Amino acid sequence: MSLGQQVLTLFILALPVASVAWTVTHEAIFREIQEYCRAKSKSCSTVLQRKFFYLFTCEYCFSHYVSAIFLAITGFKLLFPDWRGYLISLFALVWVWNFYISIYNRLRLNIKHEHIAINEKQREVEATEEDRKAA
Repeated sequence: MSLGQQVLTLFILALPVASVAWTVTHEAIFREIQEYCRAKSKSCSTVLQRKFFYLFTCEYCFSHYVSAIFLAITGFKLLFPDWRGYLISLFALVWVWNFYISIYNRLRLNIKHEHIAINEKQREVEATEEDRKAA
């Protein structure tokens, strides 16, 4: 596979990794599991148990494992045809995933700010209309 194909594959493979990691650690469909794991990550008696449960609450931590699973499924290797290719792929995939999630978070923040601004403007208009009706 050429370097260009490898880079394209890397950026495409990061999309499902981002989707799975974000969904499991943030979305409401897994809320009960997240809350359980959050509680266990604070209350378990051994460090290993606490870290295991923490894994399911931290999207960055979880993305490493999701990336490893996707690399095992696809056999994707970056730059080298041996174990080094897997290692480089793993960390490159996590880096691209992090880039995607940063963009996603920025978009969500901008949308949230727009909703707040719209709601504030709507309240101002409603207050103005009520003042006119009262006068």
